[in-house]
Amino acid sequence: MSTDRCGRFGKALGAGLLAVAALTSCGTGPSVSTEATTITEAAARSDQMNLEFTLPGTLAGDFQEFRAGQRGHFGMAIMAVGGERVMTFGDWTTGPAWSTMKVPLVIAAQRRNPSVSSYSMTAAIASSDNAAADTLWQGLGSPQEAAKAVEAVLREGGDGKTVVPATRSRAEHSAFGQAEWSLTEQARFASRLPCLPQSETVLDLMTEIVPNHRWGLGNIRGAEFKGGWGPDAAGDYLVRQFGIIDGPTGKIAVAFAAQPDSGAFSDGMSALDAMATLVSEHIDELSSGRCPR
Repeated sequence: MSTDRCGRFGKALGAGLLAVAALTSCGTGPSVSTEATTITEAAARSDQMNLEFTLPGTLAGDFQEFRAGQRGHFGMAIMAVGGERVMTFGDWTTGPAWSTMKVPLVIAAQRRNPSVSSYSMTAAIASSDNAAADTLWQGLGSPQEAAKAVEAVLREGGDGKTVVPATRSRAEHSAFGQAEWSLTEQARFASRLPCLPQSETVLDLMTEIVPNHRWGLGNIRGAEFKGGWGPDAAGDYLVRQFGIIDGPTGKIAVAFAAQPDSGAFSDGMSALDAMATLVSEHIDELSSGRCPR
């Protein structure tokens, strides 16, 4: 979309419904794997341009209502698998990847060594075992080689920005888990994940998450997902998740994050539960797709 032309036009209209219609007509054409722009997409993009309207009853409107009842910072990004446009919601945009970075790590490890321990891969994804993930990381070579190997998987998945550090910025946490991974780039990576060579193993493991980690996307039947969580230096938790769910005509990539003012992990988990419910309730509004053939 031309931000200058459509942005000025949308602001001039003033009325929410007319503005959303204008944004819809000004959108870029649909990609081969997405449907025409929906009202939710238009409203989400208008939020990015600091326009203050959304239609009640849409995902964008209901997310704003959810957000108004929370204290802290919350975000959501959604993209059709194989698509081109990312919809973003909320004011949380980027932060440490925590254990969500174990997904590209497993792919990198399997590519480096086809006989890599299936136990380590399963434990790293299904139960988010840090020792197992460290074993996979060490198997990639030196810290610099490991960082580049994981980063290469991100690049192949369409994430052209995220940098994986080679060394630990906090001694008690993994280097890869402290990579700054934005919701936008994470959703973009998720939208390409099923299309990557040798991604089948990790996708299968993302359906086998242990019961006590099955919150958020884990409440959606058939979801392939991975969560990550951890405290900042003050002890306040960031809780995040990304994955792939079934849509009306294909697959949808979703990324969530919650950083409640309380700093409590349980409050972050509850916020992700609520966001997953919103997505489920509005699934028919969302563009879905498949990997290009």
